[in-house]
Amino acid sequence: MPTPRIRPLDLTDDATASAVHRIGLAAYAVEAELIGFDGIPALRESLADMRARDLHWVGAVVTDGGAAADLAGFLAWAEAADGSLHIDRLCVAPAHFRRGVASLLLRHALAELAPDRPVHVTTGADNTPALRLYTGLGFVRGADFSPAPGLRMAAFTRPPREAHGGPSGA
Repeated sequence: MPTPRIRPLDLTDDATASAVHRIGLAAYAVEAELIGFDGIPALRESLADMRARDLHWVGAVVTDGGAAADLAGFLAWAEAADGSLHIDRLCVAPAHFRRGVASLLLRHALAELAPDRPVHVTTGADNTPALRLYTGLGFVRGADFSPAPGLRMAAFTRPPREAHGGPSGA
């Protein structure tokens, strides 16, 4: 598979928004199985609701050498008033699992979007692949919390670059 390229996503474009929504539903369905909780809010989010969210979006796009492009995954975030970046969602199309897409998107966010700012993210506390990804990229796990009965979430923060010794988390 060619290496995906990161590009901004325009959710006012119907085809882009539909692809993002479809990938999000598929990815969150897998997470729901992993964590044993099918009440993840994004699983019930309509396309219109997703588009209305005040988020910034980037995608990992794979091209076949011609004009055809395949959205392999995406990352959406919000900027907080304190300057930190809050990752709202990081989703990979199941056909692209275990190919480094999530890592590529997250590394892009850390290096290009928030190299000198804290980055926050949450995931299901039993989502082992996500837990490994975040800890492997220098995120520090905080206290778990339960926003709904039967759902346990893990909160992570990656301190600004100067606080952890460089972009690799070393």
